[in-house]
Amino acid sequence: MSEQTAAADFAALLRELKDRSGLSYGVLAKRLHMSTSTLHRYCNGDAVPADYAPVERLARLCKARPGELVELHRRWVLADAVRGRKGAAGAAAAETPSGDAGSEPGAAAPEAGAAASEATPPAEASPADVPPADVPPADVPPAEGPRADAPSVGAPAAAPVGATNTSPSGAGARPSALPPADAPDRTTPAPARRRTRTAVLAGIAVAAVAAGVTFAVGLPGGGGSGDDGDGGRHRPVGAAGATAEESPSASSSPSSTASASPSSSAEEKSPARTPAGSAPAGAPDGEERKSGVPVTVQAAPYAWESPCSQRYLVDKPAGEMKPPPVEEGAAAWVAAHGAVSSGQQYLKVTVQGTGPETVVVDGLTVRVAGKRAPLAWNDYAMAYPGVGCGGGVQTRAFSVSLDSARPSLTPEAGNEDFPFKVSESDPEVYYITASVSAYDVDWYLELKWSSGDRSGTLTVDDGGRPFRTSGNKGRPAYEFPIGGDGWVPEGTTKLD
Repeated sequence: MSEQTAAADFAALLRELKDRSGLSYGVLAKRLHMSTSTLHRYCNGDAVPADYAPVERLARLCKARPGELVELHRRWVLADAVRGRKGAAGAAAAETPSGDAGSEPGAAAPEAGAAASEATPPAEASPADVPPADVPPADVPPAEGPRADAPSVGAPAAAPVGATNTSPSGAGARPSALPPADAPDRTTPAPARRRTRTAVLAGIAVAAVAAGVTFAVGLPGGGGSGDDGDGGRHRPVGAAGATAEESPSASSSPSSTASASPSSSAEEKSPARTPAGSAPAGAPDGEERKSGVPVTVQAAPYAWESPCSQRYLVDKPAGEMKPPPVEEGAAAWVAAHGAVSSGQQYLKVTVQGTGPETVVVDGLTVRVAGKRAPLAWNDYAMAYPGVGCGGGVQTRAFSVSLDSARPSLTPEAGNEDFPFKVSESDPEVYYITASVSAYDVDWYLELKWSSGDRSGTLTVDDGGRPFRTSGNKGRPAYEFPIGGDGWVPEGTTKLD
């Protein structure tokens, strides 16, 4: 599905709900705490929200029915997934030179050949090296007559490798008679020219082979390197990442080459597993999809269930803090302040197949990377005092207590448990609420998948780092009054 189609379908349902509500863009935008122009772009299909929370609040303000909420969520997932793939492809295209890049190795061969010819001194014989044709060598008696099998006077002792026969009688033909001894020697420069030409051709050939080997090693996937050459195909667009480890029944190791090129050393250093989303070198197009991971994962570690429930711990005094962000700006705000999720963390995990085949998501396992005493930092609430917050139970909602010795996901009331099925046209979104009170916890998820005779595990984390959630008991808490100019102790704001 194209980006225009997915975004248009999503925007059409938004406009239908908005028109049915009878409320203007200005009224809805004020209640949703966003600008009127932003809401207008969403409803026109000019932009797709980065998170589903504002979309759900808009739908509930417009009195959407349960079936419409499910359909709206499905359309948003498709539009968001298509936009993410387009952004990753654009970034890869910007980093890869086009046009002239492919011709550089080929162009290098003539340049290298020219350099080789310049470096090779001309093989022309000097007058001192070649005796005159009419003067026989001192140690050889004058011949009474030319011999049929004798070489020409002034000819080199041995023909150079690759020399070309210039006899008019054809290849391998011998001259019927030698020129008279007193005739001018016109054949002496020919071997020298042949030696020069042969050296130049040999230099060009060697340079062409070297350039071809260098080009082959530099190709993506060439030489069996362990880098993941898919441009983020299985790297989510956004803050979080997923690394893959696949265990297919066949074709799980990089293919080897029979040549003794420099790529063989790179193959020896490459990891034993095939990178996510890549196929062994030389695999046909039909096998490339089968050899890669057939599912992609995007994790949003800074999604909000609602502003009222979202808090962050920051090691800064209230006077140095910026106002609370909207949900779309939470990731940048967290990075700027070095913030850590406080009390709980709301995680959104989007899983989508890469093709029409069905992929079974067998489960999500919580892994703890470290536990420490909770952070002794200030606690900042993201909700404005007196502003109501709404939220509904998601269709794939789970919770986990990170205080447990062995934390595991539990479906929320009314929700089903794993396994689930996904494909390219039928993605799934899982909403996970991780709570903690007694520790500062580093954790991540492992997603197990299977498709036919293949299976594997995806590690879902925060861009290569574990998620981090800390308890906030007894910490100084602050809130930001709406229309205010700074943070104040929580509970001290006077409401009208």
